Amino acid sequence: MGQGQEVKTRPEPHVEIQERGEIYFFYRPKVDKEEAHSADDVQRFYIVLRPESGERAVEEKQDSDSGKEGAKKGTHKTGSGTSGNEGGHSSQEVNIEKQPLFRFIVMGRKSLPDPSKRTRPYWGFVEMATTNIEDVKNALKGDEYDTSTKGHRRNAPARAVGEGIYRILRHKPPSKKTHTHLVYKLEFPPEDERMEAQEALNIEHEGSFLIQIKNPDQHGSSSQFKGLQNKRKATFPAHLQGQFGQLRYSPADPPDYLNYEGCELLLISASDDIENELGLELKTDPSCSDLVNTFGETVSTSALFEGTWV
Repeated sequence: MGQGQEVKTRPEPHVEIQERGEIYFFYRPKVDKEEAHSADDVQRFYIVLRPESGERAVEEKQDSDSGKEGAKKGTHKTGSGTSGNEGGHSSQEVNIEKQPLFRFIVMGRKSLPDPSKRTRPYWGFVEMATTNIEDVKNALKGDEYDTSTKGHRRNAPARAVGEGIYRILRHKPPSKKTHTHLVYKLEFPPEDERMEAQEALNIEHEGSFLIQIKNPDQHGSSSQFKGLQNKRKATFPAHLQGQFGQLRYSPADPPDYLNYEGCELLLISASDDIENELGLELKTDPSCSDLVNTFGETVSTSALFEGTWV
């Protein structure tokens, strides 16, 4: 599939591409349910981003020894990584053009905001940022466990429900504040499919969202977006943390923020017509499914190709 292409359709659309890559959508049925038949049956909704190119080939990422990868090894690194760190988790450099990088994002509302409607922002967080594809596969698998109150419980494996290309871009409209967008266009399911599950989860064929990063040093509002507990919040290196100043939210500029586990984000509906909004047309190449090649042995793909609940 690859990262596709983008074409600017207006002379000066005032957008700058920060990052290109592949995007995957998954849902997991509620505990002890083998299938989902509506959005009410969904326990978790996941977005996986795989960056492949951008303004910079080399991005900064939380060091593998200080995230979930390190937890599996039983280590926690506190010194400087490849690129160093000025107070926080150590960091490492990843060349996204040569090395895989996966961001596993959990959305709190168990869906996307409807890109065609003005709605409240939807909160989510980076559960995992890893260069090891097996970490993502394990996160998508089902599991079984025992509880003292409800006995034996089972989490079913996740289901693939969308695959496409994405861009994170800097938007600099005249006389307005510069901000960042996450835009995507689906390759699967095909546009002419029924897309029952996708419609329920607000996964339109294409969508544009403003993306903002939450300042981990600022407390959330008492009425919404209280966010993660302190021990789960991201610890950004000083040069990223410093960009917030006293602001509660900041643009995803650079996208490296998303490479730190516990990074909290907001998606804000912008448009379901990327070309009309931003003067940018995304071109996909649905000749094959990278999701099937990568995750097909781990997750069901019926919803991906047929648009039906499973």
